[in-house]
Parts: sequence; C-alpha cells; structure tokens
Amino acid sequence: MSTLLALDTATEACSVALLHDGKVTSHYEVIPRLHAQKLLPMIKDLLAEAGIELSAVDAIAFGRGPGAFTGVRIAIGVVQGLAFALERPVLPISNLAVLAQRAFREHGATQVASAIDARMDEVYWGCYREQAGEMCLAGVEAVLPPEVAALPDGASGEWFGAGTGWGYAERLSLKPYAMDAGMLPHAEDLLALARFAWARGEAIRADDAQPVYLRDKVATPKARP
Repeated sequence: MSTLLALDTATEACSVALLHDGKVTSHYEVIPRLHAQKLLPMIKDLLAEAGIELSAVDAIAFGRGPGAFTGVRIAIGVVQGLAFALERPVLPISNLAVLAQRAFREHGATQVASAIDARMDEVYWGCYREQAGEMCLAGVEAVLPPEVAALPDGASGEWFGAGTGWGYAERLSLKPYAMDAGMLPHAEDLLALARFAWARGEAIRADDAQPVYLRDKVATPKARP
C-alpha cells in the first residue's frame, strides 16, 4: 500500500496530510506569512505521529496554484528539495480543485464553483463536478474579473460556491444554492485528489514540477515607452 505525503501553502492556510497504511492524518493551520517557518516542522510532526521516516514516502503531492505567488513558490521549493533528496516523484494538484474536494467532503456538494481572491480586483476561477468521489474540472481554470466568471457551457443544476473569491459574491453572476467564502484549501483534500492521480500514474519528476499562477503578468505592470 502506497504512502503519500501532501502539503499546501498556496493561501493563508498551511497544511500537510499523510496517507500511510490506509490511514489519513493531517495538520492544518491558518498562519499567514508563517508558511516558510512552519511547513517543515509540520511535516516532521506528522511523520513522527505516524511512526515513519520520510524515506517511507512513495510520492509527494502539493498545491501547485493558483494562489499567492510566495505561498506557491514555498510549496514548490520544499517539495523539490524533499523529492530530489528522496528520489521520489511528485503530484501537482490544482488549489481550485482542492477547494472543490473540500466542499464535497464537508458539504456533500457535487457541483462546485471554486474561487480564490486573486487581488488586483480579480478571482481565480474553476468549476468542478464530482465523478466517483473525485472533483473533476469542467471547462477551464482562469483568472478574471468577478463579473466575467461564469459556469462552463452546458452547465445546469445547483452549484456550491467555495473559496475566498466568493467575497465578491455580489459581483458574480452565478448565484449558488450555498457558499463558504471563508473556505481555504486543506491538504487532506489535496491528498484525496492525489490518490486518484497516483492511481492513474500521473506522478512526475520533481524537476518538472511547475507553479500555476494563471496570471501571466505579475503585480507590476510594464512601463509604457
């Protein structure tokens, strides 16, 4: 049976989760700006609780974004460092998908519109439907003004709104049957998605792991000539 480690630092939340001997354990804290200091100790504590060494891990999953630039880079740096040392593959997982998976776990939502506040008056946006316990992307992930966010073509039925982007609810055209605008990604749900990806053979080499920001231009616009 595989042992998988998952970690996420893409938002204000910092969390880690472990699958070992079929049992899932996790640590989750909302600690803005402390991810770099807390992540490795959280991993160490989680492994100690399970009574295993890091070398027992078969693959490492991580939140590859979208999210805070600094947070996503922290996750990539730690994952690559650990995976290189262990010679283990990695599993990049979308943070929007992780939100949808959490909404499914906590609220039983089978159609979820995930939105993360992207600052600059925009949201990271993705819509997901449940398939055999896995929240799967419908359409594409994007970064856009709240007014432009929409369901994928052909979408119907009721949708749940998950994530900090729903702080813009009044400007979003979609009116969900329920929402949680305070929801942040949790490594436990990242781990759930990673298990599906691992079973499909989607693990990649550590040096192929790339952040996904969705936004091509970072905060500072180019000066006009």
